[in-house]
Amino acid sequence: MLSSPQSNQAIDQTVVVGSFQCNCRILVCPKTGHTVLIDPGDEPGKIIQRLTQLKTDSGLPLQVKYLFHTHAHLDHIGGTREVCEHVRAQELLAEIPPTSPLGTARPALIALHQEDEFIYQMLKKQGEMFGIAYDEPLPIDHYFSDGETLEVGAMKFSVLHTPGHSPGGVCIRLHEDSALGIRESLFSGDTLFKGSVGRTDLWGADQGLMFKNIKDRIFTLDEDTRVCPGHGPETSVGLEKRKNPFFN
Repeated sequence: MLSSPQSNQAIDQTVVVGSFQCNCRILVCPKTGHTVLIDPGDEPGKIIQRLTQLKTDSGLPLQVKYLFHTHAHLDHIGGTREVCEHVRAQELLAEIPPTSPLGTARPALIALHQEDEFIYQMLKKQGEMFGIAYDEPLPIDHYFSDGETLEVGAMKFSVLHTPGHSPGGVCIRLHEDSALGIRESLFSGDTLFKGSVGRTDLWGADQGLMFKNIKDRIFTLDEDTRVCPGHGPETSVGLEKRKNPFFN
């Protein structure tokens, strides 16, 4: 998938944010400008600046339709409120009719699996553990369900519920579309990394369940599937099946 604007192919860029170095992904449909953010975990100003620059460079009418969250730990949700409020305010100022496939009039829908909602609501408490002050989180607009499909412009996503790192942890699958230059991709959050896996010493974590879900739900995907973790470099399903020390 191309990462440069001004083309007929999807825009896929990473903004690395915060002291935890979370990979916030920006995915833009070149046909509509409809945009998805995945895990806007920190430094909302940095994310907003990148969105503004992309809009200028691409000439597309960027509209953030969703903020997808792979789970609700603070390094993946810490920038959500400010980014969301900015996007919603800008759309109102621009008088862009904020529509969505879910039939709501609200732009920038916050999406998370319901089993992580209790962690999401603990954002202020999570911040206190690290000396970080947060406002209360905004309401969740959409609860992911396992296997559901969401279309954003011409981009097609599906949800894999992969609990273990957290009870409501999900992986977001972006389906291949050669016309848009999209390679089959999996945004794995903190479930699977290059050469490693997520920690399981936090709220509601389950190491055995995480390993089972990686083997049964991720390693059964096509080996060429690109894996884009919440931290660190990209990898592939095939590479992790063969080389990840937790499974070999």
